[in-house]
Amino acid sequence: MRKLPITDAFFLATESRRQPMHVGGLNLFTFPEGVNETEFLHNISDQLKEDTDLRHPFGKRLKMGSLGQYGPIYWKQDKLLDMDYHIRHSALPKPGRYLEMFKLVSRLHTTLLDRSRPLWEVHLIEGLQNRQFALYSKFHHCAIDGMGAMHLMNSMFTDDPKAQMPYSPFSTMAHEAYKAQVHKQRRPRAEEQDIKQVSEILKAQLDTTRNVAGALKRFAGVWSGSSGDLAVPWHRVPQTNINTPITGARRFVAQSWPIERIKAIGKAFDGTLNDAVLAICSGALRRHLTEHRDLPEDPLLAMAPVSLREEGDVDSANAIGFMTANLSTHIADPAKRFASIQSSMQAAKDNLKGMSRKEVELYTMVTQAPLMVLQLMRLASKFPPYSTIISNVPGPREQRYWNGATLDGIYPASIPFDGMSLNITLVSNYRNLDFGITACRHSVPQVQRLIDYLDQSITELEDAAGISSTPTKKRAQRKKAPSAGAKKTAEV
Repeated sequence: MRKLPITDAFFLATESRRQPMHVGGLNLFTFPEGVNETEFLHNISDQLKEDTDLRHPFGKRLKMGSLGQYGPIYWKQDKLLDMDYHIRHSALPKPGRYLEMFKLVSRLHTTLLDRSRPLWEVHLIEGLQNRQFALYSKFHHCAIDGMGAMHLMNSMFTDDPKAQMPYSPFSTMAHEAYKAQVHKQRRPRAEEQDIKQVSEILKAQLDTTRNVAGALKRFAGVWSGSSGDLAVPWHRVPQTNINTPITGARRFVAQSWPIERIKAIGKAFDGTLNDAVLAICSGALRRHLTEHRDLPEDPLLAMAPVSLREEGDVDSANAIGFMTANLSTHIADPAKRFASIQSSMQAAKDNLKGMSRKEVELYTMVTQAPLMVLQLMRLASKFPPYSTIISNVPGPREQRYWNGATLDGIYPASIPFDGMSLNITLVSNYRNLDFGITACRHSVPQVQRLIDYLDQSITELEDAAGISSTPTKKRAQRKKAPSAGAKKTAEV
């Protein structure tokens, strides 16, 4: 049996009916030309249901002792594994619109995973318009993080439209084949023990203490105003309608924008792609709060997860750290807002500069400890550490296919928290950035309007930078990307 690390067990301890702790996503595909769609989906379903030699954790369930989730927890082989329970087939009334698909995914993302079984589900969805079908999946966060889920999805896909996968993506064979491919693409490097003397290793251990202590000193200096543009959790976080207690119901919407369009914004302001993403989200949230007459004087703060996975690591369940982004929503001018966000992110990067993965993990553990306590005590909505969560996950750089079906979109569905009822996660997918927005149904009404606000924010930044682009709607139609604009759809 494999013991569950305490950092992964946190996601079990903080789960409740109001706060499910699973991550997942919606993958959108176009059928291969000339196939019998019904037969194709049955073959896909049969392949997914293969239960021989499953990779961790798909054939395992949790085993707890007398202390339950607060004591030692282990992964144990499930001898009663029922693949028909984990792989499900749904159909929308034809021709299924994206509105109906979002409604279905919202309901599926609301329900808790059964802890007496392996903690995952996959739903094959047919009946969509434009000769498309979808795959919604969810995995408990104690078993996998966003980057781990992306590795799993990548192991399903190929860059050859004629290639056929010979085994289930949940199998050990698929996992080992993908690992071999990833390791082949890595740049070779010498092992640490081959290139460091004992004295250098001891020096690195001493540096760890000094690096983390310095970062914590700068963290504490924010309250006294001595740390420049560095933003940290809990420091002047305003109370808004997205910082409330949450219910268990979820809303999910999604949309794609051309990645070159977002890169052009970042380049125009001498910033990065991630700076542009944060600025776009900031503009959208500013519009949302203004619409509800709830725009605060203090800026919103965003938790920005960063992957701590070493190159080639496809096995870790969770390997993430966190930075804090000042979204500068109090600044009306989009160019000045971008510059303020950029300064905040540079300060966050500088604070972690020179740290190893272990050092960042230690720094994250210390600075996020109050969040863990507040979540366990169900007090996070009274003392929110952040306003929202904005996460950018790297995805495939080439067009991908699944048994000949074209991958049109990868839309993440993530976790709203008590006190942070809105989560924006995006994936870079070939030529697009695919945004998935997950929110508490009660705390964030009409969440689909955020899609329009994001689009307006992109245009606003382009205008401020003096650049032009092809209208999003035309590009989205060519890409067949989901859209949930408020003018086009009813409330989800």
